[in-house]
Amino acid sequence: MKTKFIKEEIKYEGHQLAPHWIYKNFKIQGDAIVAFQGECEVKLSEMVDIEDVLNNEPIYSKYMLSFISEQFNIGLAEGVLRQRLLICIIKEILEKHNLFPVRSGDDLFVDGKKLTVSIAAKSVNSVLIHTGINIDAAGAPVAACGLKDFGINDIENLAKEIMTVYAGELDDIIMSSTKVRGLQ
Repeated sequence: MKTKFIKEEIKYEGHQLAPHWIYKNFKIQGDAIVAFQGECEVKLSEMVDIEDVLNNEPIYSKYMLSFISEQFNIGLAEGVLRQRLLICIIKEILEKHNLFPVRSGDDLFVDGKKLTVSIAAKSVNSVLIHTGINIDAAGAPVAACGLKDFGINDIENLAKEIMTVYAGELDDIIMSSTKVRGLQ
């Protein structure tokens, strides 16, 4: 899996969760994960989480670290498992920074306040994952917190560490699957 930290700010609005968005914009073909910072505002018309639409829960964060991953040749259930793996990796890495969030499904919370958003969706030829970690949760429509609330300021290196660990874990899973003798 390829990784890239994008230095320019990008406002995440939901439309970026699209097949080949990474390839078209950053010339990274195949399984990849990219990270960027910027405002996050996903209106109901761009939401893919039907439950959030039915509950009239748009997403907003003044400043967010967003990860977008596109992965090919997998089904949605495996994509959701990979999404949850990403969340668990983020949790483990934040714990190394003395932040101890609680995971509930595909979300992380600190003291009951939402730290992350995440969704996995199937396109015609891939699974797409967006995971966002609030940096500055000002204006969020729910009780939320951000990394700045906990003194975590080196966002670029945090993002690179998360992507490196995630890509390495997925690559290791694939390699592990090639060393096992099949049963008959």
